[in-house]
Amino acid sequence: MSERHPIIAITGSSGAGTTSVTRTFENIFRREKVRSVVIEGDSFHRYDRAEMKLKLAAAEASGDNNFSHFGPDTNLFSELEALFATYGASGRGRRRKYLHDHDEARPYEQQPGTFTPWEDLDSDNDLLFYEGLHGGVVTDKVNIARHPDLLIGVVPVINLEWIQKLWRDKAKRGYSTEAVTDTILRRMPDYVNYICPQFTHTHVNFQRVPCVDTSNPFIAREIPAPDESMVVIRFANPRGIDFPYLLTMVPGAFMSRANTIVVPGGKMELAMQLIFTPFILRMMERKQRAIGAL
Repeated sequence: MSERHPIIAITGSSGAGTTSVTRTFENIFRREKVRSVVIEGDSFHRYDRAEMKLKLAAAEASGDNNFSHFGPDTNLFSELEALFATYGASGRGRRRKYLHDHDEARPYEQQPGTFTPWEDLDSDNDLLFYEGLHGGVVTDKVNIARHPDLLIGVVPVINLEWIQKLWRDKAKRGYSTEAVTDTILRRMPDYVNYICPQFTHTHVNFQRVPCVDTSNPFIAREIPAPDESMVVIRFANPRGIDFPYLLTMVPGAFMSRANTIVVPGGKMELAMQLIFTPFILRMMERKQRAIGAL
């Protein structure tokens, strides 16, 4: 953690909804004039799309049916931790981008599914913002979770997460239900060992719980709407959280535990704005004090 060079990390599984949370933070940054340098978790995958297909085929041929993007063999965990550590110490580091589609790839004159070259971070920034799969990973070799000043988990209940992934991959990537199901099954050991444990290290978790039947996510005709769900918000350390204020400002909110508030799904962004704007403003105040003390 660093007062002069703070880090915010959003961590969650594929299809969990981290991108929606990121948009909320972008709105806060824009309103409060906070300059963020954005790190996408996909850019720390070890292999590009073509290489991953070859590695996956080789793994399956050797009898390994659990080779996935979730585990340490396919990600640059050490490099990600090094970035967090270097940024926290000096505000510097290196990043690259993963180009998901033709729109992202066109300005770089590259193919979709490839990485841009590594480059130095822009020094004109206030904080580092990470969004991806592994912002809170802890293994016997790395401890990424110790570096963020604010670590947020986005964790829909598992059936809802699968529904969101199925719909995204079929609608945007053209995959079949069977192909997405195979991916879910292949990733399960790494999901249990490297995704779920992160949420014990997060400072705040957001878990969306549908209020409609999602018993069989593989035949769901649509993603449950925000108004058809509740969001459970758990604080690892509730000290300083003004729960009475949140209960007043968020219609329909209630406390389920001393460190947990539940809000209607349609009010999730409002709750995030109310919770995290003070966090970010305090970060910027500490940053200015630390700089002024030099």
